[in-house]
Amino acid sequence: MKKTPFVTLAQLRAIQERYPTPFHLYDEAGIRRTARSLHKAFDWNPGFREYFAVKATPTPAILKLLKQEGCGVDCSSLTELMMAERCGFSGRQIMFSANETPAEEYLLAARLGATINLDDFTHIDFLRQTIGYIPRRISCRYNPGGTFRLGRSKEGFQVMGNPGQSKYGFTRDQLFEGFRKLKGMGAEEFGLHAFLASNTVSNEYYPALARELFTLAVQLQTETGCRISFINLSGGVGVDYRPEEPANDIAQIGQGVRQAYEEVLVPAGMGDVDIFTELGRFMLAPNGHLVTTAIHEKHTYKEYIGVDACAANLMRPAMYGAYHHITVSGKEEAPCDHMYDVVGALCENNDKFAIDRMLPEIEKGDLLVIHDTGAHGFSMGYNYNGRLRSAELLLREDGSVEQIRRAETPEDYFATLVW
Repeated sequence: MKKTPFVTLAQLRAIQERYPTPFHLYDEAGIRRTARSLHKAFDWNPGFREYFAVKATPTPAILKLLKQEGCGVDCSSLTELMMAERCGFSGRQIMFSANETPAEEYLLAARLGATINLDDFTHIDFLRQTIGYIPRRISCRYNPGGTFRLGRSKEGFQVMGNPGQSKYGFTRDQLFEGFRKLKGMGAEEFGLHAFLASNTVSNEYYPALARELFTLAVQLQTETGCRISFINLSGGVGVDYRPEEPANDIAQIGQGVRQAYEEVLVPAGMGDVDIFTELGRFMLAPNGHLVTTAIHEKHTYKEYIGVDACAANLMRPAMYGAYHHITVSGKEEAPCDHMYDVVGALCENNDKFAIDRMLPEIEKGDLLVIHDTGAHGFSMGYNYNGRLRSAELLLREDGSVEQIRRAETPEDYFATLVW
């Protein structure tokens, strides 16, 4: 198995003439294809909607493209709500799932008509005090506690595999009490949400999560009398960052969720419940590359290749030790017979895109494609060491390239300072 970039060396050289590296490049055709495959996998549920997690790729051109494909957005901050509004999303097209939420964020979410997904029991009173009422349609996030072990991932479960240690969500008892309280305050439509594991490379994760939530939903509706109108399975369906990992089969996942739906919800008279997802990583990660140029070689105790990107452009390897595959553009068929650490320019020793990675021989000027950076790539960028965030580019279906975010300049970096 090998990963193949969605652009050729000739395309990249042409792009480089207009936009210097490093840059993030997204594939419009791939994004649309992925969105359509997801909708097809869940077309058995008439109310299905994907709420793309804005935090994964907070770029208006991407959000507008997804809106064209029928997606909504999941927001978790004031600025994400503002971006959603400016991109044309409103009402039930927006899910607002924040935690430790400031009052101003609830106020904006209410003004936009977003579906508010409460993270904590104490937020019930806080929400009513803030906006003056409890919305007719409301959702609550569930945390079952314990350890969730289903599925497998090289790095994902290290991040979100232990719900009992997670800061998010209601306990089971709080959920039942919360639904009753919300109903007494005027809520009429209820939603249930949970996120138990990150980046699972397993077709079994979503159906297992769905079955757990469906069973809980039946109990909640039966015992509290609250009408549950939607269940949000959130994120967690991952991507095969490593070439040897099997990719998730979204069609099989959709059918697994359908089976649980028909076995649990339908017999309980809840066959009208809408299913929602928040698959930011699945939707965008494989459809984005970070493109960078080899600018230095270093020969000491190890062989190093220095590139013009750094952890400020892609934090995941430094932050999580996450693997991102690297292709040396134009050398896809060359033998991987050289071992390198591929490193950036930050004054931190963890600024490494690859450690002891077998790659073709790399020469100065070679273009390196770092795969699967379309989600949680640019969005996690930062300005440590005064490094500036790069441009974002969109490869259109017709082969043209459009700049959708310009690169930062020193003037941007200094703009907020008081001298």
